[in-house]
Amino acid sequence: MTGHTRHLVIFTRAPRVGQGKRRLARDVGDITAYRFQRTMLAGLLRGVGADARWKTWLAITPDRSGPWPRAVATLPQGRGDLGRRMASVARRLPPGPVVIIGSDIPGIRAADIAAAFRALGAKEAVFGPARDGGYWLIGLRRRLRFVDPFTHVRWSSEHALEDTLGNLAGAEVVLLRTLTDIDDGEDWRRYQRGEFS
Repeated sequence: MTGHTRHLVIFTRAPRVGQGKRRLARDVGDITAYRFQRTMLAGLLRGVGADARWKTWLAITPDRSGPWPRAVATLPQGRGDLGRRMASVARRLPPGPVVIIGSDIPGIRAADIAAAFRALGAKEAVFGPARDGGYWLIGLRRRLRFVDPFTHVRWSSEHALEDTLGNLAGAEVVLLRTLTDIDDGEDWRRYQRGEFS
């Protein structure tokens, strides 16, 4: 990895009332879901996005949206399911290892991102498992060529991590600590009680 930039990519939707975090909005209302989305993104940009150990990118949807913070480079997510969009972004980045995270996980710390990049020094991939069977982080070394681990993944299900790991059969993979993303009202209430901080 010597000489290559480390790339942290935060996948996010433009914060708009009535758009994004639809499952959460059904339980807590559009305004609360919108405020949560804005608060989480701002916190991530302050907490991990400003770290000089890696270059931070926002992978945005809709592709033509904004305004976005000027200090952060943006990439359009493009079309397709989550897997196709992550693969597209990972392919378009300059050389170097890539770590992709969502923007709705309160517990992410700079130490988690640093641990992911350390793991990619020797391993092909790294994951941050989520309690719901998905993952809050995926990191790929991308050495020599990009191997797409995102095909035939049952997204938004308890099988997402299992399916992605299946696509990487034979590769050396590291698992980080398990965190929870905020998807619905139950998650929100636990977050409000301080369980995810």
